[in-house]
Amino acid sequence: MRFMNTLNEIKELPRQLKIALVSETYLPEINGVAITIGRMVQGLCLRGHDIHMIRPRQHKHDTAAGDANYRETLVAGMPIPGYAGLKSGLPSKGLLLRLWRQQRPDIVHIATEGPLGWSALSAARKLNIPVSTDFHTNFHSYTQHYGIGLLKWPIATYLRYFHNKAACTLVPTVELQQQLEREGYQNVDVVSRGVDTELFHPARRSKTLRESWGADEATPVVMLVSRIAAEKNLAVAIQAYEQMRTVNPGAKMVLVGDGPARAGLQTKYPDVIFAGMQTGEALAEHYASGDIFVYPSQTETYGNVTVEAMASGLATIAYDYAAARQHIVHNSNGLLVPLGDAGEFVRQAKLLIADMERVQRLRHAARQTVKSLTWDHIMSQMELVLLETARARGGQQVQPEFAAATD
Repeated sequence: MRFMNTLNEIKELPRQLKIALVSETYLPEINGVAITIGRMVQGLCLRGHDIHMIRPRQHKHDTAAGDANYRETLVAGMPIPGYAGLKSGLPSKGLLLRLWRQQRPDIVHIATEGPLGWSALSAARKLNIPVSTDFHTNFHSYTQHYGIGLLKWPIATYLRYFHNKAACTLVPTVELQQQLEREGYQNVDVVSRGVDTELFHPARRSKTLRESWGADEATPVVMLVSRIAAEKNLAVAIQAYEQMRTVNPGAKMVLVGDGPARAGLQTKYPDVIFAGMQTGEALAEHYASGDIFVYPSQTETYGNVTVEAMASGLATIAYDYAAARQHIVHNSNGLLVPLGDAGEFVRQAKLLIADMERVQRLRHAARQTVKSLTWDHIMSQMELVLLETARARGGQQVQPEFAAATD
């Protein structure tokens, strides 16, 4: 991190920030960004900071939440093609100007780069309010999977322009920081991500759930938790499973999640168990009831599911980047495969299922690796970055205007 301040050096800062947090996805929507932002809100509120969340209205009955140090403003949104249930916020600069003139935040933190995110960036810069951003999703990497490959470079250019307008951009790994800096991003800082090690725990393993899959305790269960979509490279996971069955014909594969590719895959691969969307304790139970986790996605900025699987005690096979590179030591607590090498991914999976003692060793080591990766520690890092950004990049105060704010 560029911000190397110790707690003593930070003491002069106000310990309670007024943070405007702008995101085009939020709980109960189920995706990595929404879950991470939810953890951020929880952690910062527990530390006494005031959060004003600005997000799209998720459905017609959606209402703004609020309590002692958390409140919401909802804006209009439009559906995102290919992402059922998710919306992109419509431009709302005028509304944000009125809100922030009436009650000025110390910092604006923008989690997504859509029209609402752009409006927030423009409004904050006009009012000279410090801005920090998150880089959560490689949108430009998705273009090849949705038939819009020609837009890859325009999207990449926009993202770089967007983030370089902020005081800092937060990423979860040093690897991604270095990649973005090579691409011309400025002021990129690393704040990693945590995992709920009490929720995701091997003790949640369920004999009943395994029996519903046709698996006894000796049956290897291959797990994958993912959005079921083209950009997740699921064909490689299923190919790996098919080759694993040539070694152990009794192996089962369980795919947890939903998405636009589910119907086609479910028809094409009737031997794969599609468990649908799972959340909370049910999701944790599904993870822990597996043995091997295969994750061949090549479009992650981090990959929360990797550390959730490790915390749940699964032997994980993943490409050597993002969260896997950060937390897996090959053949010590999981298996790493060179990025993009599908043949090697399949080969490693086949070798692993042939040695269930090795599987057990990797499962135990995976849990030991991440059990201290708590969100509390991560939120301490996040808090320091926001405090320092609010101080170092704080602008001249703008006097409130007598304009009414509307939710």
